[in-house]
Amino acid sequence: MRFKRIFLIVLDSLGVGEAKDASNYGDSGCNTLGHIKEHYDLFIPNLAKIGFLNTLHMDDKEDVDAYYTIARPNNAGKDSLAGHYEMMGIVSNIPFKTFNENGFPIELIDEIEKITGRRVIGNKCSDDASIIAELGERQLNYGSLIVYTSADSDLQVAAHEDIISAEQLYQYCERIREITKREEWLVGRVIAKPFYGTVGHFKFNQAGRKDYPIKPPQKTILTDLSNYSFNVIGIGKINDIFAEQGINKVLKASSNKEALNKLTNIMGKKFTGLCMVNLCDFDRYGHQRNVEGYAKAIEEFDVEVPMILNHLDTDDLLIITADHGNDPTFRGCDHTRENVPLILYSRNFKEPKKLPVQSTLANIGATIADNFEIAPPEIGTSLLEELE
Repeated sequence: MRFKRIFLIVLDSLGVGEAKDASNYGDSGCNTLGHIKEHYDLFIPNLAKIGFLNTLHMDDKEDVDAYYTIARPNNAGKDSLAGHYEMMGIVSNIPFKTFNENGFPIELIDEIEKITGRRVIGNKCSDDASIIAELGERQLNYGSLIVYTSADSDLQVAAHEDIISAEQLYQYCERIREITKREEWLVGRVIAKPFYGTVGHFKFNQAGRKDYPIKPPQKTILTDLSNYSFNVIGIGKINDIFAEQGINKVLKASSNKEALNKLTNIMGKKFTGLCMVNLCDFDRYGHQRNVEGYAKAIEEFDVEVPMILNHLDTDDLLIITADHGNDPTFRGCDHTRENVPLILYSRNFKEPKKLPVQSTLANIGATIADNFEIAPPEIGTSLLEELE
C-alpha cells in the first residue's frame, strides 16, 4: 500500500470539452470550463498550479505541481450516476431517463396519483426555491404532491410537513420508486423533499430529505474496500448516488462550503482508506445556466485548494475530477457529454507532469484498487506505476 489515505474530490459537472460521442447526445461544441473561461475572467491561481487549466487543451506546463490529464466517459448517459459508477468500476449501458423538456409523461403522473391517492401539481423542470415559491401555497391548501425534476435524472416530490408528514411522504416515494424502475420511466433517483414555513417563507427541510436511488448494478470498489475493513467515507451526495452500498461513514452536505469544511475536518483525523467528496454547487449553476455563479464557485474552490493541500500527509493522495459536464452557455438546462479533468497530487511526487489522455473514468477506481491491493474492477487500468 503506497498511500494510506486517498481523497477523491468530484467537481460535479465541471467538464473540460466535448467527448468523442458528444454528437450522439446533441452536445457538439459543449465545454463547461472552456466556455466559462471565455465569458468570465477566471482567477484561479491555485488550480492553475496543479494543471487544471491545461486540461482544456492538454498542453504542457512546466513546473506543474501535480499530474494532470483528462478522462473520457464510456458509460451510457451523462448523469451523475453514470459518471460516478464508471469511476468506481461499473459498466452501465442503460442511460437513466431525464424529463426536463416536457415534464413527466401523463401515464406516469396518472400512476403516481393512483398509488398515492393525491393530485399531482407542478410536473416540470425547476429549481427548489422557485417550485415551492410558486406551488407551496397551493400544496398547503389542497394537499397535492408537488412533482418536479432538477434536469438531472430525478423525480422529486415535495409536500408541506403540516399537511403530509415526512414519514407519509417517504412511503409515497417508496411506491414511486418501484414504478419508476420501468425502463420507460427509469430515473436515477426519486427524492422526498419535505418543506415547512408559511406563504412567502417556505423552506425545505434539508435534514428530512431522503433519496431513493437505483442500486448499483454491480459491486463497486467501495464495497470491496469496506469488506476489507478500509474506511470508506462519503461526503455530500456520494452515499445517495451509491444507494448506501460500500460507504461506512456518511457526512451529509448541501453545499460546496459545507462539504469542504467536512473534508478538511476529516483530513485532520487518522484513518486508512478512501474519502470521496461530491461538490454539488457547480451542477446547480450549470442547470440554471448561470455562468457568473458557476465561475464564482470555481474561484471559491480555488481559495480552498491550498488548505486542502496543506492538510495532506506525505502518504496521502489527492485526486480531483468530475463526473460529466453542464455547460452554462449551452442550450437547454441539461448535462453535457464531456471529458473530465483528472488531477493527481501528492507531496511525494518528484516530477509531476502531463499524463496521456485516459480512455475511461474507470482508471480512477482502478488506481484506488491497486493502491489498497484489492481486486481490480471489471474496467479501468491503474495509473499507480506512472506516479513517480
